[in-house]
Amino acid sequence: MVLLSIFVTGFLFAMAHADDKTIIGSIEDVILLPWGVKLPARIDTGAAASSLDARNLTIKDDGMAEFYLPEKYGGLKLCLPVVDWRTVKSAGEVKKRPVVEMEICIGSKRFRAQVNLNNRSKMTYPMLIGRNILKETFLVDTSRSKCVTPACPEASQK
Repeated sequence: MVLLSIFVTGFLFAMAHADDKTIIGSIEDVILLPWGVKLPARIDTGAAASSLDARNLTIKDDGMAEFYLPEKYGGLKLCLPVVDWRTVKSAGEVKKRPVVEMEICIGSKRFRAQVNLNNRSKMTYPMLIGRNILKETFLVDTSRSKCVTPACPEASQK
């Protein structure tokens, strides 16, 4: 009886906190702001951090990361300050990656988030959304995709 009570209490607590979260699927379109670039992202609850496809990435002496988005998504050149360096373990490799802050729109949610930069040209999706973005705002239904359409104010896409 005690176990049932604990289960029910935990379930009710989770449901109460789920009301303010947006349900998203395993693949969602996102918009990078203020540039209005729309691209598909893989939602990965197993990844601690989020990652963006950064082509021809160079780190300048002034601490700015200079890179291009993939041509398929406009090939826009971006220059953003590196706010941190993170060690990332991926496919058996351990690498240090630069981290930048960007504004992102997923569904109707607009927020600033840290993303690490990496050449993802061999990956299917140019962006990976990890737990650093998901944890407080979203619930993931892995049986679905494209549950929400980016609809943030001032997020006109290019």
